[in-house]
Amino acid sequence: MLLGAIKTLNSLKVVDNISFGCEADDISVLKEFADILTNQPEEFKSLLAHELSKGISFPKARENALLMYLNNIRKSANILSSPNNILAIEYLKALNTTGSSINPIGIKRMGPGYHSNDIAGEFASATAIRKYIFDRNFYAIDKTMPKISYDIIEDAVKKGHFVKGIECFEKEIMFVLRNMTVAQIANLPDVSEGLENVIKNAANTCNTLVELINIVKSKRYTQTRIQRILLYALLGYTKEDMENSKKIDPYIRVLGCNSKGQTLLSEICKQNRKLSVVTSVKTFTTTCRNKKLLMMLEKDIQATNIYTLGYEFDSFANLDYTTKMIIY
Repeated sequence: MLLGAIKTLNSLKVVDNISFGCEADDISVLKEFADILTNQPEEFKSLLAHELSKGISFPKARENALLMYLNNIRKSANILSSPNNILAIEYLKALNTTGSSINPIGIKRMGPGYHSNDIAGEFASATAIRKYIFDRNFYAIDKTMPKISYDIIEDAVKKGHFVKGIECFEKEIMFVLRNMTVAQIANLPDVSEGLENVIKNAANTCNTLVELINIVKSKRYTQTRIQRILLYALLGYTKEDMENSKKIDPYIRVLGCNSKGQTLLSEICKQNRKLSVVTSVKTFTTTCRNKKLLMMLEKDIQATNIYTLGYEFDSFANLDYTTKMIIY
């Protein structure tokens, strides 16, 4: 979770600045949005409730409520229509919520748009990169990312160790939903207002995820939200799990680093001995005494085991124990 990541960065005490991509020319506009969403003034909450009562999606209702609250459509229009701006605002909200002293720096997005499939020189969206990876057209993207990243991705795809999307887990998700009670579905994060009944009925009558999602999604419940709920069901995450995760400082899972990163990691651990840093899952599970952290790590391990079911080949379990940290 982003909030947990910011809490961890705060505790490191070595991070002065944090940078993020955005499409706003002026980061102060994003800060203004983040302040309103963090503090939730009564007038804004009233406007949001009014917009939601129209039956429109939450993202659109929130955007409308913000524009009306700020009463400056010309300055603020289209801010929340950009995925990069939305993520930037979430970073700013997390900084506000944790009372962080970290200074945010916005980096203007360059090149193709967020959803574009085009490549412009060294610039490409993640959408485009994924498309070319899945088409196995590696040479088209070799200049759009660091060589070490390119080599790792190329090797994984050649071995069949990649997952194209949620559709790879279609049967598993349908099986889980059909075995869940309505009450269990209601206890999934993001499920509210009777949505559990719609999901259960769709799961019992649909044969494909596409069909299920098309039945469940609406103006109020976007496809992205429905997909998140389906993954929560597959992973076994509950509302209680989400709340518990917000109450603790998460561990830092180090997947890879270079020599400079190793030095920095060593220094961070020396200065912040209370931090939980995981470089070896096996070592951490045998030495950690924090039950909540171990429960979170179990969820992490379970997610990897499920993820590998989507591989084309070698869908081995327990890779968290056998895959070594990447040093380059």
